[in-house]
Amino acid sequence: MEVNFDNITVIGFDADDTLWVNETYFREAEERFAELLERYETKNKIDQELFKVEMKNLELYGYGIKGFMLSMVECALDLSNNTVPQETISKILHLGKDMISRPVELLDGVEEVLQKLAGHYRLIVLTKGDLLDQERKLKRSGLSKYFHHVEVLSDKKEENYENLLDHLNIAHDKFLMIGNSLKSDILPILNIGAQAVHIPFHTTWVHELVSEEERVNHHLKLNNIVDILKYLKH
Repeated sequence: MEVNFDNITVIGFDADDTLWVNETYFREAEERFAELLERYETKNKIDQELFKVEMKNLELYGYGIKGFMLSMVECALDLSNNTVPQETISKILHLGKDMISRPVELLDGVEEVLQKLAGHYRLIVLTKGDLLDQERKLKRSGLSKYFHHVEVLSDKKEENYENLLDHLNIAHDKFLMIGNSLKSDILPILNIGAQAVHIPFHTTWVHELVSEEERVNHHLKLNNIVDILKYLKH
C-alpha cells in the first residue's frame, strides 16, 4: 500500500514480540503446566481452563508473568478440586520465576533500526505488562539509550493512548506506532488519528487476536522490522 510518513516526528515501539521475544516463553510454560496437571484433565481442557482463569483475572492482576503465575496456581487448584500436591504448586511457581529470569532475546534487526532512527525521530516505548518485569527486560536488552521515554500501560485502548500522547504533547498526526498486535498496537492507534505499522510475530496470544470484521487495511504491514527503514528517514 502507499504510505507517507513525512509528517512523523515521534515513533512508539511495542516491546514484547516487537523488540524482543516474549510470547514464545508463555507457550512453553503452558506446555509444561499441562504436563504437571495431566492426571486431572486433557491438555486441550487444561489450556482452555487456564485461558478462562487468565481472562477472569485480568482486571485484578493486569498483564504479565506474575498474573500468569497466579492464574496457573488457581487453575491447578480448580482442576484438581483443591487436591493438587504442594510440590506441583512449587513447580508452577518455578515456571513463572524461570520466565522472569530468562535472558532478553532481541528480534532480528531491532538494534540496527533503533540506531538509524534515533537521530531523526523521538523514540518511545509503549508497552503493557508488569512494570518491574518490563523495566528489567529493557535494562537487560541494552536498548534504553535509544528511547526518550518508556511507558508501561495497564492496557492499550484508545483512551490509554490518547491520555499518554496528550501528556507528552505529541500531536496524533505526527505519531507512528510499531507493534505486533493488531488489537493492541494498530487498531486503537488508527482510531485516534495516528499511524501504525504492523509487524506480526509468529506466535500470538489468543486474547490479542481480532476477527475478520475488525481487520483494517489502511496501515502498513511488514515482515521484518528492518523493512521500516524503506519508509523512514535514517
